[in-house]
Amino acid sequence: MNVPLWMWFAVIGFILLMLVVDLVAHRHAHVISVREAAAWSAVWVVFGVAFGGVVWLMYGAEFGQQYFAGYLIEKSLAVDNVFVWAIIFTFFAVPREYQHRVLFFGVLGALLFRGVFIAAGSAIIASAGWVLYLFAAFLLFTGYRMLKQRNEHIDPEKSRALKLFRRHVPMTDAFHGQRFLIRRNGVLLATPLLAVLVLVEVTDIIFAVDSIPAIFAVTDEVFLVFTANAFAILGLRAMYFLLADLIHRFVYLKAGLALVLVWVGIKMALKIDVYYIPTPVSLAVITTILGVSIAASLIATRGQARHEPPAPAVPPFRNATPEELEALQPLWGGRHEARGKEDVPPAEESVR
Repeated sequence: MNVPLWMWFAVIGFILLMLVVDLVAHRHAHVISVREAAAWSAVWVVFGVAFGGVVWLMYGAEFGQQYFAGYLIEKSLAVDNVFVWAIIFTFFAVPREYQHRVLFFGVLGALLFRGVFIAAGSAIIASAGWVLYLFAAFLLFTGYRMLKQRNEHIDPEKSRALKLFRRHVPMTDAFHGQRFLIRRNGVLLATPLLAVLVLVEVTDIIFAVDSIPAIFAVTDEVFLVFTANAFAILGLRAMYFLLADLIHRFVYLKAGLALVLVWVGIKMALKIDVYYIPTPVSLAVITTILGVSIAASLIATRGQARHEPPAPAVPPFRNATPEELEALQPLWGGRHEARGKEDVPPAEESVR
């Protein structure tokens, strides 16, 4: 697959443009409604599918099917990531109107980290093809572990990343609007929102360790690996606001994701020296597994209403008072940043 340099620049430019559009569209802090989340989810899916159509037309059915297989894997594994975010936000009692800001920078970081992982993975595979055996074994083990632990959930309070952050970074005990950093009495402090962002980034890196080898099982083309990841990740924020209150209904999805990882692990192991499973077959198997697990989940939980994950009785952080917001000092110098209300639209705040 010969991808010209201009096409790389065009794709990256489009991704950056859409990130800017998304940031501008959500520059004012507000609660994202289900209708708004559904509309944005549809937009991102249309872009992802349309790009796959472009690949299909320019490079043929085989590469088009490889893209769609990778896109489907990344999109499905991202659902599990979304559910973890919901647990994190609920545990820390992050106000819903500030969650989009965290997810925007979280997704931006995810794109950067995954770009690095993809480049490293491609270089390793090119120089040492036997590494594919390790990737296959890792996917099989991860799928087995996920299936065995399908009813277990992350406990943010026990996160090592959070403990290290609290130990080494001075932090206030209150949310200060959408700010990640504040200056109080001449001291630069992190807010709980920055701690949440760090935890979101760490969880995405952990998920990337599973998803990057998985997509290399269906395509060796770096361009397809990167674009499938990018278009799947770009829709994560909207997917979160659409599905966060429905975690309890996807009771069989984790089992389905585990089977997908096992399947792509088997495919990767076989394609090295034994047999290359055709891409249409892989795509059909992945689609069937995910479709059955989602349908079975919705049927088993029909009649259940939307509700947030269980929250702690006493939230670990509070919201800053108007007096505390008024007493804030300029972060980097310049104009005074005090505000009398913590829900001041971010258009009036400095981007931090």
